[in-house]
Amino acid sequence: MQIPILNGIYTDGTPEIRTSYPVNLVPVPKVSGISNGFLRPGDGIVANGTGPGVDRGGIEWNNVCYRVMGSKLVSVSSAGAVTVLGDVGGPITNLVTFDYSFTSLAVASGGRLYYWNSTAGLQQVTDPDLSFVIDFCWIDGYFMTTDGQYLIVTELNDPFAVNPLKYGSSEADPDPIVALLKLRNEVYALNRHTIEVFNNIGTDLFPFARIEGAQIQKGCIGTQACCVFVDAMAFLGGGRNEAPGIYLGVSATTTKVSTQEIDNILQRYTEAQLSEVKLESRNDKAHEHLYVHLPDQTLVYDASASRELQEQVWFVLVSTTTGIAQYRARNIVWCYNRWLVGDPQSSAIGYLAQSTGHHWDRQVRWEFGTLIVYNESNGAIFNKLELVALTGSVALSAQIVGGLLKEDGFFLLQENGQYILLELAVSNLAALGNPQISTSYSLDGRSWSQDKFISVGTTGDTKKRLAWFQQGHMRNWRIQRFRGDSSAHVSFARLEAQLEALAF
Repeated sequence: MQIPILNGIYTDGTPEIRTSYPVNLVPVPKVSGISNGFLRPGDGIVANGTGPGVDRGGIEWNNVCYRVMGSKLVSVSSAGAVTVLGDVGGPITNLVTFDYSFTSLAVASGGRLYYWNSTAGLQQVTDPDLSFVIDFCWIDGYFMTTDGQYLIVTELNDPFAVNPLKYGSSEADPDPIVALLKLRNEVYALNRHTIEVFNNIGTDLFPFARIEGAQIQKGCIGTQACCVFVDAMAFLGGGRNEAPGIYLGVSATTTKVSTQEIDNILQRYTEAQLSEVKLESRNDKAHEHLYVHLPDQTLVYDASASRELQEQVWFVLVSTTTGIAQYRARNIVWCYNRWLVGDPQSSAIGYLAQSTGHHWDRQVRWEFGTLIVYNESNGAIFNKLELVALTGSVALSAQIVGGLLKEDGFFLLQENGQYILLELAVSNLAALGNPQISTSYSLDGRSWSQDKFISVGTTGDTKKRLAWFQQGHMRNWRIQRFRGDSSAHVSFARLEAQLEALAF
């Protein structure tokens, strides 16, 4: 029989059946003849340089990647070289906001607004009428900022000047403004419990007017807890007297994409912790991923896979070999034909790569579970379990060295998008070893059996079959769990079980 593997089941101390999402594995809907979907290894994080501090935000502007690292605004070249452009101050642990106009790159840091261009360098907006900058965006020639109470625009002919007579406000509810987003050339003012939409009507004073019919009766919990995603606005929050969830909103309507399990996870955190969460989107290889960066893990929603499979598809990213820990890729920017990232725990910068599952040259764990195996209360003997997988790969720790891509003793020359093997260090081949994965089972969803390990084979062993024999029995129902680390760089398409029915 085939056992579904795209997500699993577990239980906790409450009388509730919970969902377990794959960890560091990406569900991919794909009709292959083996199954309708498979799990592939999550992208690895490859180091490509070092900056002057912890990464706080990034953007691509005029085909160049710009980031704030520590207190410094920097540019990052395609080779990972970092050039310091100026100091934007601010608490160096707080994230920044970027946007740009036709002539200037703008960044909000530490409550201040800065502009940078190659001619004038870095300049701060010092007009006292600007007030404290919580967030901002650029629209129709204006930089619009908010201090939590007002909507403030700079002058069209002078982005360094602010006229206090041109203040606007978001007044449908007395909740504070926490963020601003531009979508379809309209400004969304995200308050804590409501969202209001404004468009440019060109009046003499505040040039924007509220679109009454577009108001959303839910709000956002933090400045970075929102982003533009699949032509809508994704945000973490809720309405008055509501628990937090993940929503997509546009034109007065919202769609909740967080499942009961995701909501349960969110409720582990305090309001203060959730207010520091960052949401960001990534559209890549037919995946539409929404990253929800929590303090100790990242939850990822795939909109395209959800449409394909007709269910909400989520998975989890962590940077650890045990338990959960912060996912160490932030502020994802598409530039130089790759996804560039920063590290929230160090000054390293790098990029995402499918050729490895390691994070910053370190192994990380992966895990997935199954739905409940149930034989109408008759029980069964598990004679064999077999994972149908793409074997023969090995996780490589990549680093650009001159014109070569050096990966754990493999020296590869990149040519026309292909890697050509030049040399293999035998000592490093031994160090790579023979990666193993394990399975265990639970009869109640809480306690688990001892892990049983098998080899996934060596590099090039593409015909390796992953099978466990004599795997015990169940009296009622059973859940299976599989675990490994990024040295086993394997995709899983199907789980087959050979069962022998029992009658108790």
